[in-house]
Amino acid sequence: MTRRLLASFSLILIVGCATQEPAVLRYGVQDAPEGKRLLWPAEPEVPRYMYAGQLLGEANFRTPGARAAEGLMGVLRAIAGVIVGEATPIELARPQSGAVDAAGRIYVTDASRQAVFVFDPVVGKLDIWEKAEGLANFSAPVALAVGKDLAAGKGLVYVTDAELGIVARLDAAGTAQRALGRGVLKRPTGLALDAERGELYVSDTGAHDIKVLDLAGTLKRVLGRRGEGEGEFNYPTHLAFAEGELYVTDTMNSRIQVLDGASGAMRRTFGARGLYVGNLVRPKGVALDSERNVYVVESYYDHLLVFDRHGRFLMGIGGLGAESGKFYLPAGVWTDHLNRVFVADMFNGRVVLFQHLGGGADGEQ
Repeated sequence: MTRRLLASFSLILIVGCATQEPAVLRYGVQDAPEGKRLLWPAEPEVPRYMYAGQLLGEANFRTPGARAAEGLMGVLRAIAGVIVGEATPIELARPQSGAVDAAGRIYVTDASRQAVFVFDPVVGKLDIWEKAEGLANFSAPVALAVGKDLAAGKGLVYVTDAELGIVARLDAAGTAQRALGRGVLKRPTGLALDAERGELYVSDTGAHDIKVLDLAGTLKRVLGRRGEGEGEFNYPTHLAFAEGELYVTDTMNSRIQVLDGASGAMRRTFGARGLYVGNLVRPKGVALDSERNVYVVESYYDHLLVFDRHGRFLMGIGGLGAESGKFYLPAGVWTDHLNRVFVADMFNGRVVLFQHLGGGADGEQ
């Protein structure tokens, strides 16, 4: 009886696969166990952010007939107790940071998987890129930037690897090109691209400075040195670049420094140590949206903090936990052209999405 059921189910799957439409990238907003719209700040205040789902891995891609197939699998599990050949889905383990390209592909680095996850909504599939250069695999991928190789005129993905001491370059298919920064970088972590000037900013955490490379890998200049003064750093990590300004997470100095991207001159700094939400203890990821809201991941307090363009604290999202909208040692943060905010929720093994609803987070338009 069991063999007949399994054979019948296999036939159903074969026929179904032959007629299935392409998979769709779904973020699972409707699956949030809280069962309602999650907004920040909560009503009756005017909400500025909405929970927009999460990225886990293969589970985010669902074909139109997937629910029916899952139902049949549930029936057979109950009757037969086992499904022959069922594979474990590919999932994020320890996501670090990411980026989104113009086509909507979402790239996520994963330190535990030692790879780059590529969530592609265009073709409806998840790719895993493991090669950093030649036959060498990634060891500790951290940050990502997407841009173009101006000489070749093709799109590239740049990835820092803290253990290999390089900035890897991969084409649109994930094929590794010649890496940059070998012998120049000590422990690269954060990465930002100035597309107009054709320069890459790399936070060299082990050297306590920011190294600026051109897209051929030549070292152009070095910003900062170790210290606590303006323009000095103590284990800098994540970076963001917007409108000619470089945002540096000066992690062990518990602050964000904003520099002129060309000269390295100090523009402003914000953040201070403290015991309250809005203070910085171990800041990590930093990003900006189109309205110049500044997002900072405070990993020690498990929060996403929102500041205005002047560095004034506006609000916090999160807290320790595995519920929707909470975090466990988050790492990177990035945004896209839709003003979605992505947070690498590292120890929960997921990327959490929020949608900025427009207007300043403090109510300014």
